[in-house]
Amino acid sequence: MESTVAEQRAMGARVRQARTAAGMSLRTTAQRIGVSAATLSAIETGKTGASVARLRSLAAELGTTVAWLIGDQRTTASSELRATASLPTKSPAPGADAPDAWREFPPLDIDPVLAAAIDSFVETGYHGATMRSIAARAGMSVPGVYHHYRDKQDLLVRALDLTMDELHRRIRAARLDGANGRERVTRVVEALALFHTHHRELAFIGASEMRSLNPTDRDRITRSRNEIQYILDADIDTALTESNRSTAHARDAGRAIATMCTALPQWFRLDGPSSPEQIATTYADFALGLLGLA
Repeated sequence: MESTVAEQRAMGARVRQARTAAGMSLRTTAQRIGVSAATLSAIETGKTGASVARLRSLAAELGTTVAWLIGDQRTTASSELRATASLPTKSPAPGADAPDAWREFPPLDIDPVLAAAIDSFVETGYHGATMRSIAARAGMSVPGVYHHYRDKQDLLVRALDLTMDELHRRIRAARLDGANGRERVTRVVEALALFHTHHRELAFIGASEMRSLNPTDRDRITRSRNEIQYILDADIDTALTESNRSTAHARDAGRAIATMCTALPQWFRLDGPSSPEQIATTYADFALGLLGLA
């Protein structure tokens, strides 16, 4: 297990070396591969790993190869690729970069172990799940699971990093659809509501298991969540200013709107009376009403 941690740190150092050599900033690189700057920083410092799909994206952007990023030695590269290749991934959805793609929710590109862990954390909670129960759900042996993830904490961190990557990517894309502050508020609320209904399992874990994270990752992911709140707050300020309305209670309104969306996993069901799209539209109207912009 110690060697796995060491390899992860070494890989992160090579990612940072390649990025620096390419003359690219952390934020720019993160945007190009569709993750938050906090997640890429965690990869570079060895605090979290990277999937083969993400390594391929990094290699393409940084002008190097996956084999070099995971270790230049042929034996290391080939054995690591074989290990991760045994976990199937899904191809990107057609039209993933098209306008309005942030409204679409194809299956997530995750391996069977992480998928099993997410289901287990939702069903029994983080502390109720075990590596043995996760392995059984994934149809793998316990040693096989440990070959890909250091421990249960590693799985929780990956799940929450995936959540934040998805949220940042979707909100960035949604805001591009807004021509002014009012429209950007509408799109951000819609993106939040869609994520918390379509991916309610991930959202539920994000809301209920932050306390189970180690302090370093909890602080890092909290900062990432705060970034989204600040984006919403800034768009609210712009929308109110454009409409000549007071911003005196803008921060309170922003937190109320965000909490309204993050609470969706507690009650929303796909087989319920309203679809995610209907909820998103309704919640955007709620937000504008709260701000006096309906």
